Amino acid sequence: MVGHDTEVVPALSFTEQRWKQISYVHAKSPAESAADGVARVAAVLGVLLAWCCSMQETELRFKFGKNWSAFLSVLTEDRITIAEESLKKALKMGSLRGKRFVDVGCGSGLFSLAAVRLGATVHSFDYDTDSVATTSELKRRYFPDATHWTIERGSALDVAYLSGLGRFDIVYSWGVLHHTGNMWQALDNVTALVKQPHGKLFIAIYNDLGTRTRRWAAIKQFYVSSNPTMQRLLLTMLFAHNQARAVVSRAMRLENPLPFRWWREYKASRGMSVWHDFVDWVGGYPYETAKPDAIFEFYRTRGMALEFLTTGGIGCNEYVFSCAAPAQLEIAT
Repeated sequence: MVGHDTEVVPALSFTEQRWKQISYVHAKSPAESAADGVARVAAVLGVLLAWCCSMQETELRFKFGKNWSAFLSVLTEDRITIAEESLKKALKMGSLRGKRFVDVGCGSGLFSLAAVRLGATVHSFDYDTDSVATTSELKRRYFPDATHWTIERGSALDVAYLSGLGRFDIVYSWGVLHHTGNMWQALDNVTALVKQPHGKLFIAIYNDLGTRTRRWAAIKQFYVSSNPTMQRLLLTMLFAHNQARAVVSRAMRLENPLPFRWWREYKASRGMSVWHDFVDWVGGYPYETAKPDAIFEFYRTRGMALEFLTTGGIGCNEYVFSCAAPAQLEIAT
């Protein structure tokens, strides 16, 4: 009940909320201001297009599987080996032999493949049918007769589906749950898949950087609302902007400004492609984020302890949680 001295504030409309989210005050250099003009225009257009789609009840969703299908053309033995090494490092395991591994939102299927090669029994699933097809193609190429690798369509938001999978020694979901449209529900749902005790949960979630994050949400809305020609134009402009700023930054630090070394280092971290990951970043919508302390507390209340953390700026923070208390926490930046 509202008292006589209480002011009732009308709820903001969808468009008003988005305008509020992309408005910001931040001191920038002339170069930053010019480059950010492109992102600001895209954010404004994203607001308008998202509003139109909301009026028409049209679902905005990036076609992740199309991007990962293209990634197969650059997949090499070297990339697969790097993916295997990144799993071993984060999980602190030299082998996955005898372990059950579930890849929640398998995408390209690269890490499902890596887990199979490390000896695990793997179940891969994804909401996107093209991602399911891409992962199936990897299995056809490398393990066509494997009975210990199953692939199917499924959703991290489908409790009935998840309940039928049982529990796993390793639950892996890298950069997926923040794209479901209901991140916190998905984060909760996957805990039921973790074997107790000693099961591990390996996730990567976009970092929350306030207004910068909200502006990117609007850009992503614009991207998924656009036609293919506009998408290609936006990707080209944003990638050029991203690389140009990196070149200037390296030059100011008196380092080699050319990007090739950084691209090699990026590949060496997880075996992924700079370009395909960038497409996934710009187009990745639905899009939600969380600060590390929110993730820590969320899983602490569910009886899980943090074992491994890698922070990623505006990108993903990596977390490995265990049902058993870790002997030592490892943090990488």
